[in-house]
Amino acid sequence: MTRDFVGYGGEPPHAGWPNDARIAVNFVINFEEGSELSYPTGDGVSEGGLTEMIGADLGITGRDLAAESMFEYGARVGFWRLHRIFTRFAVPVTIFGCARAFEANPPAAAAIAASDWDICSHGYRWTNHPGLPETEERRQIADAVALIRQTTGKTPLGWYCRYAPSENTRRLLVEQGGFLYDSDTYNDELPYWVRVGDRPHLVVPYSLTTNDSKFGRGVFGSGEDFFGFLRDSFDVLYEEGVERPRMMSIGLHMRLTGHPGRAKALIRFIEYLRAHDRVWICRREDIARHWIGRFPPPA
Repeated sequence: MTRDFVGYGGEPPHAGWPNDARIAVNFVINFEEGSELSYPTGDGVSEGGLTEMIGADLGITGRDLAAESMFEYGARVGFWRLHRIFTRFAVPVTIFGCARAFEANPPAAAAIAASDWDICSHGYRWTNHPGLPETEERRQIADAVALIRQTTGKTPLGWYCRYAPSENTRRLLVEQGGFLYDSDTYNDELPYWVRVGDRPHLVVPYSLTTNDSKFGRGVFGSGEDFFGFLRDSFDVLYEEGVERPRMMSIGLHMRLTGHPGRAKALIRFIEYLRAHDRVWICRREDIARHWIGRFPPPA
């Protein structure tokens, strides 16, 4: 794999977002609960990633019921709070969904199926892809697509691994077919084309910067931290968008922003967005289709 340190350089293309928008804003809900490593699924470990136990070493050697219950909160309570907020404000959302999480929570899967939200596959389970044998990764990609279709009736048009792809992931996605894009990179604020073998493939970069995962890592303390950081990020992009429109990805987790004090920050930011004109709040699928139409793949 090669690395590109240049990208669009100092003269990125004018995105030409719909209605002459100065910025495209995409909200992402990471739908993971029920797909994480756990004792009931035979993994021999309880996943504790992005929970309230930041860097804690509790000396637990067996099953961690506390960590499990925090994931359960995201599915039982957090999802529905976020669903109510986005429905109330009529804001479109992209679901980064793990297939097994949909299977574990049929009511939430049905609510997503009944919405106009799009789904970007977050894998078959919330599993690290680097290190997976190629045959296993190929199987998990196919199984994820099949199970998401089965549980939601929707076909995932994008792909995003947990944390990082393997060196084979993008090639296997192209081999699988049916994907408009992947978001397995953090290196730009605009989509761009790459070649995979002899085929063009669209990349729609994601962000761990404007992302509530920082609550789970002790970077953000209060909802005010999160709101302030989102507001300042938006302000700079909005100002620059007069000449160079970009995109802003906002990542949310049900077991984090699904809590009331953090959900309030989300509400404040949505209200802040709505006080500005020329803002395109959209799904990830919409961004991909727009880019394909405006900047077709190079020959």
